[in-house]
Amino acid sequence: MDDVWKVLAGNLAAVALIVSIWTHLSYRFYQLPPKLRCAGLGVAMGLAAIASMLLSVRFDVGVIFDLRLAIIESAAVFGGPGPALITAILAACFRLYLGGAGVTPGLTAIAIVFVLGSALWFFAGRKPMSHAPSILSAAVLAGCLSIAVLALLPAADFQRAVDEVGLPIAVLNFATTAAIGFFLAYFRRFTLERDILYAALTQAPDYHYVKDLKHRFVVANLNVARHNGRARSSEMVGLTDHDLAPKERAEQLMAVKADVMRTGQPLDHFEEFLIEEGKPPRWYSTSKVPLKNRQGDMVGLAGVTVDITEKKLLEQELRSSRNIMAQAMAEMSDGLAMFGPDGNIVFCNERYRELFPKSAYARKEGAHITDIVRATVRNGERKDLPIDLDEESIQAAAKTLFINKDEVIPLADGRWLSLRTRVTEDRHVLALVSDITAMKESELSLKSFAEQMKGLAETDALTGLSNRRSFDDGLQREFEAAKQTGRPLSVLLIDVDRFKAYNDRYGHLPGDVCLKSVAAAIATGVRRSGDITARFGGEEFAVLLPDTDGDMAIAIAEKIRTSIRKLSILHEDSEYGIVTVSVGATVFTPLASIGDPTELVERADLALYQAKNAGRNCVRFHRLADDYAKDFA
Repeated sequence: MDDVWKVLAGNLAAVALIVSIWTHLSYRFYQLPPKLRCAGLGVAMGLAAIASMLLSVRFDVGVIFDLRLAIIESAAVFGGPGPALITAILAACFRLYLGGAGVTPGLTAIAIVFVLGSALWFFAGRKPMSHAPSILSAAVLAGCLSIAVLALLPAADFQRAVDEVGLPIAVLNFATTAAIGFFLAYFRRFTLERDILYAALTQAPDYHYVKDLKHRFVVANLNVARHNGRARSSEMVGLTDHDLAPKERAEQLMAVKADVMRTGQPLDHFEEFLIEEGKPPRWYSTSKVPLKNRQGDMVGLAGVTVDITEKKLLEQELRSSRNIMAQAMAEMSDGLAMFGPDGNIVFCNERYRELFPKSAYARKEGAHITDIVRATVRNGERKDLPIDLDEESIQAAAKTLFINKDEVIPLADGRWLSLRTRVTEDRHVLALVSDITAMKESELSLKSFAEQMKGLAETDALTGLSNRRSFDDGLQREFEAAKQTGRPLSVLLIDVDRFKAYNDRYGHLPGDVCLKSVAAAIATGVRRSGDITARFGGEEFAVLLPDTDGDMAIAIAEKIRTSIRKLSILHEDSEYGIVTVSVGATVFTPLASIGDPTELVERADLALYQAKNAGRNCVRFHRLADDYAKDFA
């Protein structure tokens, strides 16, 4: 039994060696396509299976025991069906080559383990097992399978095999699977961490590099390589500053690095202006830090250099701009203030203070925007900031300083100011204040005039009701709304009876007075805010009644007809002796199959025509759903 343990332990060592060699080769040849790397894993595991069979335990003539089943299962669950298939084929071919009585059981066992291992791969989500519980589960399965396949032996040999080699076979297959699984999982994590670190270093912006104790480049990113005339970052490995820069510059750089590594103190944001041959002058900021291993020994130096030319040019431009601005500020007619990133006034002109007389004492250099807002609120200087504004709202108003905006500020003294704020890249804020009172007053006057013009354009000059154009717009709008909501929409058409005869007898001026009285009576009878009363043309009027059903429309029509009759305007040529009206009404409901609002007016007109034929001074209703007119007198 001791010999079995020793042989299988040697077996495990051989397998571990082959797997280790493959992982190192795989890391070296990382550029190979994934399919070739999978094939490589299969070949490596196949060689491990062959090595295991060469170092196998001889149980009987032609019958051997080894760790090939654990290797095949490991290839499946940690690599996938592809590598497992290659491993199984290599193992099967070598087992055929060895021959003997155990060939058939051996090949059957290889097939069984391949199928179960591949099934476990798919069960695990078609990805390598990498967590301890899953790896140990696969190892337990390998141990169990190594015992289960002993049943493939003849019955006479089965019990003897279990007694003699069962325990070491199960334990060593478990250990082999666990060892391969944990090693491959560690290798994948190690490779991923190295790849991430290398990618972060070589692909990062700016200029990143690492040097050893002899000042040779160990790693450099592509920016460093290109800056030194190299096409790839790998071409920088092994070079020193003497290989890349003039002697004087190289000695200067190496002296700085030597000082960092000697003292162990990092160099932080060292700025220098360089004029290099064949390149435009640039500003650079360099940071260097010494590197130590886990034992605390110095092993090298890491550095990063940032091109800060644009920042320097911006700072120079800002200084120049500030000088020009300071000179121009005193001559400006507008108020100008510059706030720093901390919210304090850097400078402001006198005009800025004059535009805010009540809070001028707070608007001085060094004052914080929050204090300025408090002073403004306390003195009631702005209409849009109430005097009882709470502290939280004051803080919120102060924060809006750092937002690009154009706003108009109403002051309590009646003036209007335009405030424009712009935030610069370095978080300074430029505020420009202009007095736009005259322009605002003109704007309000124009707006009032425009509203008056709009009212005139939508109003009938004689009666003061809406005109035909306004009615048509309202009808289209309310018709679309009624179709969408399913609510009723009623229309009334009202015509003054015998009005031509009235004009002929009494004249046009009395006729105009009569129309005004009728219009006033109609407007009195329709009081809801959404209703529209309009002069439809001549002596004809129209009423639009949203959300009004037929019964309500008839009631309103009767109210209008009655109120006009009660005016008792003398009309000697009328059969009634006074001015009366005829009303045609209709209602649009979801049951009405019309798609055009003009048809609604046509139906109301039809009802009006029927009212005229019925003797005038009455109401007729036309229901769209059944196309008949109803009498109401």
